[in-house]
Amino acid sequence: IIIMDCASAEMTKYASNTMLAARITLMNEIALVCQKAGADIELVRQGVGTDSRIGMSFLFPGIGYGGSCFPKDVRALIHTAKKLGVDTEIAKAVEKVNDLQKKVLIERILEHYGSAKSIKGKVFSLWGLAFKPRTDDVREAPSLIICAELLKMGASIQAFDPEAIETFKQAFGNKAGITYFNNNYESLMAADALIICTEWSEFRRPNFEKIKGLMRGNVIFDGRNLYALDQMPKSGFKYISIGRPSV
Repeated sequence: IIIMDCASAEMTKYASNTMLAARITLMNEIALVCQKAGADIELVRQGVGTDSRIGMSFLFPGIGYGGSCFPKDVRALIHTAKKLGVDTEIAKAVEKVNDLQKKVLIERILEHYGSAKSIKGKVFSLWGLAFKPRTDDVREAPSLIICAELLKMGASIQAFDPEAIETFKQAFGNKAGITYFNNNYESLMAADALIICTEWSEFRRPNFEKIKGLMRGNVIFDGRNLYALDQMPKSGFKYISIGRPSV
């Protein structure tokens, strides 16, 4: 137990969550460089994590953070500092880069299909609506942005999440073009592509043969890097993940 004044206690919480958010965001930005350079962010992550000054925690690349703590506390630090006349450039950059990161999978999808026009009429199965596994919390979840962008381009979405379907419906609203399923395999029926937004353990060891038999297309856009690159060529899918070469 650390005894301190109220202002220091509040600032400790803001500082801790902003530092963790910055760590996640920096890895996401490095993943974008890896994508262009032909490097593998998973190998980079392992190398960086072996540095005792850094460690392995919160080095996993993905499609941005969400939830109730990181976004709120980063904004609270920026707002508090502004009121006190301090310009928090790093915290503001963390927020900006994280917002951009939530659209990275959309960019990968556009690169694969060539244009927004080519996405019109496509059916996407989407696994994972919560901002992280083992919760039904969808506050500021990347899935909200991804679904909105795909529907705007005229695609249809077949969505599944083990816990967050009802909370997602409340947050996303009653929009045409999205259907919810009670099973991740059911959501694959006649889909042109699979998108993974949340790293639920249920998604880590799927039956790729079964997936292939259900889907119309053969591409997986993985926003959480769930599958090993050396295993994916055997699966029969084009596999596009974050900060790693496509296979």
